[in-house]
Amino acid sequence: MAGFDDREKAEEAKYAHDQALKFKIEARRNKLLGLWAAGLLGKTDEADVNTYVTEVVASDFEEAGDEDVYRKVSGDFKAAGVNVSEEELREKMRTLYLKAEMQVQEAK
Repeated sequence: MAGFDDREKAEEAKYAHDQALKFKIEARRNKLLGLWAAGLLGKTDEADVNTYVTEVVASDFEEAGDEDVYRKVSGDFKAAGVNVSEEELREKMRTLYLKAEMQVQEAK
């Protein structure tokens, strides 16, 4: 029975680790996305860029998944008249996720 308990604890620890890693990657992706979007929105002042990046990162806490982040950035683009298609924005989110994943892995 001890072996089963040990295996269960190991699986729980792995799950917790995987979730923490996913959170770090998504937060990094959102930061990179915020920096990219800030540039397209014409934000050049460092304080404005940092504020916008913080808003993008915080938008991910509204609901599970990426839709909250997508809506935030997409809405800001539309409000500012920045022409970025849904496809382009979603592809950018995917590529930045992969970049963030590499950065987080390298930081270990």
